[in-house]
Amino acid sequence: MDSAESTEVLDASVPDSDASQIGTSGATELSAAVRAKIERNRQRALMLRQARLASRSVAAVEGATSAKVSRIIDSGAGFFIDEEENGEEEHRVTTVVHQLAPVMEPDYLICDDCDKRFMDSHLSNTFDLSVCDGCRDSDEKHKLISRTEAKQLYLLKDCDLDKREPPLRFTVRKNPHNPRWGDMKLYLKLQAERRCMEVWGSEEALEAARETREENREVNKQRRFNKKVKELRRAVRSSMWTKDASVHQHDYGPEELLDEEEDLYQKTCTTCGHELTYEKM
Repeated sequence: MDSAESTEVLDASVPDSDASQIGTSGATELSAAVRAKIERNRQRALMLRQARLASRSVAAVEGATSAKVSRIIDSGAGFFIDEEENGEEEHRVTTVVHQLAPVMEPDYLICDDCDKRFMDSHLSNTFDLSVCDGCRDSDEKHKLISRTEAKQLYLLKDCDLDKREPPLRFTVRKNPHNPRWGDMKLYLKLQAERRCMEVWGSEEALEAARETREENREVNKQRRFNKKVKELRRAVRSSMWTKDASVHQHDYGPEELLDEEEDLYQKTCTTCGHELTYEKM
């Protein structure tokens, strides 16, 4: 250690109060506490100097763009902390930018009755019919009918309602006659009429089918009536006829014939003609 550095270390290690004491009484011996304090300050000054030299040597190395530098930090509790840091590291804040979604116009529906645009309605959601709520006529045009009425009025079968594409849409409600019975399937009368035209083709064909069904119904009705009459007549006859359960008594009369060759006697019933042959002892 050269003289300049020794002076620097000595100046840093000796407090002002102790230095004044040394100057005034150079021959006076220092106490043990003062000597220990001077030694601690000297060691701290040496370590700080070594840290500065190490940092200068690392910075002088060419190409060390990302070298790690050891920095000594005084904790103030009698020991030092080594902290490594990246000398050339740059702290950048990355900002994530989300691209906005394109603005899309809502998918409006056009009412079949008023030609106005609307978002949704009861008929569009339930029966897929493009009619707004303002044009809905629940009493006449958009009346609901039961499944039985649809089959009777328009001569539709179950396959026409459920299997033919597209199947008719319906809504389910409680049976008004008895809540314990099964739920009712209600169809839109307008859609049932359209399905009827798809099945029969025209009004004339539908009327002809209705007449044929009515004739068959009358024939079946007359046939059932005749069958009941026949069963009634058979029951009446069976009630009037009585079986004769009495036992027949033969009446042979006093006359008897003798067969001399066989030595047998014979009598004949005067009622049924039964012949009785016997032998006398």
